[in-house]
Amino acid sequence: MAQQTWKISGDYFEACNCESTCPCIFLADPDEGDCQLALAWHVREGHFGGTPLDGLSVAAIFHTPGNMLSGPKWRAALYLDGRATPEQAEALDKIFSGQAGGFWANIAPLVGERLGVRQVSIRFEADGRRRRLEIPDILDLELQAIPGGDPGREAVITNPTLYAAPGNDPVIARSTHYAYHDHGIAWDNTGRNAFYSHFEYQS
Repeated sequence: MAQQTWKISGDYFEACNCESTCPCIFLADPDEGDCQLALAWHVREGHFGGTPLDGLSVAAIFHTPGNMLSGPKWRAALYLDGRATPEQAEALDKIFSGQAGGFWANIAPLVGERLGVRQVSIRFEADGRRRRLEIPDILDLELQAIPGGDPGREAVITNPTLYAAPGNDPVIARSTHYAYHDHGIAWDNTGRNAFYSHFEYQS
């Protein structure tokens, strides 16, 4: 499967424990010395070879105990949509672990510990300038865009150095709720930094 042509695109958002806006996207150190990061994707359109991936969601947790680029290395956990067939789950795992090439193949060397990959129930919502993802008993994440000077426009960061949806300018947001509990990790970073945008990956 790793040699197959693939492409996915859709809605992306993230939240962490940094204040708005997270300095990690310009390769600076996290505000509090480490970054407690949750990432969420909803595939609007996508395929992996002959396997369709439309309508599936994915979430990931990353703990970076220092500077994202210089280290120490990250810990990571991946959560795949429980509605995915075995073929779809395998395709998503290969894409987001970096095994299939593309953007995540460049990020994979930064990860030192993989905490696990699991299929779970994922609820994803995108409504105007609000985003929400829920994995029961594991992750509850909701965010809202921060108002800009012109209320008719989203406030964005242009051309960040490191962003998990490359080629897109992240909309500046703040989590209205962000709590995670799994793999012996528990944190609540409600009211902290968040971003959202379109995403597109391919290889």
